Parts: sequence; C-alpha cells; structure tokens
Amino acid sequence: MAKTIFEELGGRYERQGDYLIPCIALLAEKEQPIGLFGRQHLDYLKQHRRVTYLNLLTSGRLNSYLADIDRQAQERFERLIEGMKQAQGVTEQLKAENALEWVGRLNNIRTCAMKIVNEEIIFT
Repeated sequence: MAKTIFEELGGRYERQGDYLIPCIALLAEKEQPIGLFGRQHLDYLKQHRRVTYLNLLTSGRLNSYLADIDRQAQERFERLIEGMKQAQGVTEQLKAENALEWVGRLNNIRTCAMKIVNEEIIFT
C-alpha cells in the first residue's frame, strides 16, 4: 500500500472504529504572559482574522506573537498617557490641589489612549 503525503512527512494515523484519523499535535511553544492588550488582540484574531489566527496557532508562534503585540501596545499606551498628561497640564500639583479634577482628567486621558492603541495596534 502506498504511503500518503502525511505519512511521508512523518505523520501517523490512529484507528477509531472504521476510520483512520491523522494524529495531529500542535508544536510546543514557550509560554509567555499575555496581558489585556494581547487577550483583546487574540479575540479580534479569532473573530475577524481566522486564517491568521490558525496559521499562528499551527505554526507554534501564537503565544510569542500575542506577547509581542501586548508589549508594543502597553509601551504605546504608556507613552500616550505621559504625552497627554504633559500637554493637558495634569501634574502632581493638580493632584494635591484638586484630586477629583485630577482623577477625571486622568480617566479621560486613559480612555483616549486606550482608543488610540486599539485603533493602531489591537484591531488591525
């Protein structure tokens, strides 16, 4: 009996009832922590970029890719916040003088920065 391409590449089959099912295992990948941005991008890939998600998953690069996206997004988020704080005069002095206004402005800045990061990195 001639070998299939799968068998020629080192694959094997397992009999289940009357069927031969290929034994497929994903490549082992080094576990890296994935933060909020990485998890959001993973959800985006699963819902809107299915082929990219499956290619990364089956090649064993998904976790490292998501960790890299998470790191890039977190760095961009922090840079945006610092820049916006300086541009809008949100300082420690404001925090000491009027904590409520400081919190409101900082929340606004964080929301704007999150929106920018999502548009530039996460949902692309």
